[in-house]
Amino acid sequence: MIMKIKRILVYIVITPIYWFSSLIYDKKYLTGKFFLRDHFSIGWKWVLKYWYYQKIKGINRHVPFPVPPWVQLGDAKNIIFDVNDMPNFHSVGCYFQALGAKLIIGSGTIIAPNCGFITANHDLNDFSKSAPGKDITIGRKCWIGMNCMILPGITLGDNTIVGAGSVVTKSFPEGNCIIAGNPAKKIRDLD
Repeated sequence: MIMKIKRILVYIVITPIYWFSSLIYDKKYLTGKFFLRDHFSIGWKWVLKYWYYQKIKGINRHVPFPVPPWVQLGDAKNIIFDVNDMPNFHSVGCYFQALGAKLIIGSGTIIAPNCGFITANHDLNDFSKSAPGKDITIGRKCWIGMNCMILPGITLGDNTIVGAGSVVTKSFPEGNCIIAGNPAKKIRDLD
């Protein structure tokens, strides 16, 4: 009996939040393990915490999913990711540019705070303009350490670990390795 009452109460609370969320965010992002409809999961807390900053104050207004004001997203429609990896967009100080090119983040990848993903640099002849963008592809189950910078055109294969503070200037498509440094170099292969 108590479980039935609890389910009814959860339904009464979650349903209005879901409908409210559907009005301000894209429904395809309101799915997965962070937006369960049978209990008050963290995704619903994100909606309640960040909608005001996004939709009223205009910080990341263009982003079709809940993100905090301390993260910057450039062109959100160019960012491809698994909805179950949405906490990556809640890491303090991260910058996801995705201007003029795609930023593809593989499933299961973890991104630490203060990381930057730059798809387009400034034009060297006119700093007020951007150079053409180049896609960044991060493989599945990668770990991007704190304060890393991933530059345009980079591909990291599955299971790549990027050491804290690294600047990735070349691709490591083979994956299964640890890279670190400025510029990042392969430290060792993973088993």
